[in-house]
Amino acid sequence: VKLLGRKKTHEEAGEDDLVTPVASDAALEAASRGSRTTGPKGRPTPKREAARRSAKKGPVAPAPKTAAEARARRKSLAGPKLSREERKAERTAGRARMTDRRERMMAGDEAYLLPRDQGPIRRYVRDVVDARRNLLGLFMPATLGLLFVMFGAPQLQLYISPAMLVITAIMAIDGLILGRKVSRLVDEKFPSNTESRWKLGIYAAGRASQMRRMRAPRPQVKRGSRVD
Repeated sequence: VKLLGRKKTHEEAGEDDLVTPVASDAALEAASRGSRTTGPKGRPTPKREAARRSAKKGPVAPAPKTAAEARARRKSLAGPKLSREERKAERTAGRARMTDRRERMMAGDEAYLLPRDQGPIRRYVRDVVDARRNLLGLFMPATLGLLFVMFGAPQLQLYISPAMLVITAIMAIDGLILGRKVSRLVDEKFPSNTESRWKLGIYAAGRASQMRRMRAPRPQVKRGSRVD
């Protein structure tokens, strides 16, 4: 340490000369090590998933400058253009697949049914409804008949409104009876059922309100038959 008013001796000057190169060499080594390990930081480090996605996507093509360039790019991405015969064959094959799927669904194939119709409980409910003579199935024909009468004979409009109320009340009572019956039979056949009775009753009433030939899936039991 240099004191005020005191000159350095030759030994102290030599020690300072030795310390200074050592310190400078250590600083240079630390700086070079840091430059090798730490890169420049101009943006935040991306997360692992983002880095993987960017690596999979690869370089992004520049945006098209003209409409013609955009059309050419769409054509290149769409692949080879099909001929008229190939397009016709593709449409025919698509219609055949759709027809096959619909036929399997109407036949009650579990793999092609809608989610609301899947499961043994829903199949059992459909069989119970299809085997029963339902007054709910007369709702649509009766409504259409009353509408034709109303437009064909306006003088009978006074009686049509009460008739509609009576028909609606009959259908509601029949729907309640059917819902209670379906709930009781399902509880007896499937004791571990967790589906609510209200949903099963609504499902049964909705199927019973349709005409028999319009029901989907197609009825699998005859009317009046016994369902076990």
